[in-house]
Amino acid sequence: MQLPFVKMHGLGNDFMVVRDQPDALLPDAAAIRRLARRREGVGFDQLLWIEAPRSAGTDAWYRIFNADGGEVEQCGNGLRCIARLLGEAPGAPPVLRLECRAGVSEARIDGPGVTAVSMGAPRFAPADIPMTAAAEADTYRLEAGDRTVEVAALSMGNPHCVLLVDDVESAPVAELGPALEHHPAFPERCNVGFLEPRGRDRALLRVWERGVGETRACGSGACAAMVAGRRRGLFGDEVRLGLPGGDLVVSWRGPGEAVWLTGPAQYSFEGTVAL
Repeated sequence: MQLPFVKMHGLGNDFMVVRDQPDALLPDAAAIRRLARRREGVGFDQLLWIEAPRSAGTDAWYRIFNADGGEVEQCGNGLRCIARLLGEAPGAPPVLRLECRAGVSEARIDGPGVTAVSMGAPRFAPADIPMTAAAEADTYRLEAGDRTVEVAALSMGNPHCVLLVDDVESAPVAELGPALEHHPAFPERCNVGFLEPRGRDRALLRVWERGVGETRACGSGACAAMVAGRRRGLFGDEVRLGLPGGDLVVSWRGPGEAVWLTGPAQYSFEGTVAL
């Protein structure tokens, strides 16, 4: 059986996007892992599965599966790609309301190939991340391998921890990324950001994504990094984050407010694949 798809990416964080297909065609975890292989399959960081809306007042329901086959709650770059795919369709509203396991997000097209999405308000309570800490704190000290590291932890609809580093290029991403992803403090694992502030409105970032490894960009990771930095007084209301794949702009006015993520969403190709 053939499954039609669109290949898209946000700053090199790439997706196999499927829409308007019956649930019977949704690949299982083993099939997703095969499809994600870059030499043998379609090749992607995440599979995005778009369905008809489930709630009144929304335009679509979507699901996200990492390259390891596991379903996750949210993906900022993926959400921007969905926003472009649906927002450019004839008759699409100027502001889309898109729903996933993390909740409902607003999204709009801001210019040629550029989309802006609301990622919701960050959550810091350990139970909401989730994290096993006894009480909420600005930072937590964790043992990772032979190191003790200080991290901020929060949820952007999915779990994140963020470390400040002096030099993002030499940061031990390959070592600390998997150690913190699988740390017992995070029962559902976590995404790990390595943040190098460069001023009140600029920073560099690398992200080790849960179930994927290091990616060229991570939208929810960029949001988590900006929020973590702003809570520590390092940033203003808007920050341009430089990731290996390019720049993302994150805006956050403070506690209780939604985080907005703006950046490119690009088409790569369309195709079909045998299941």
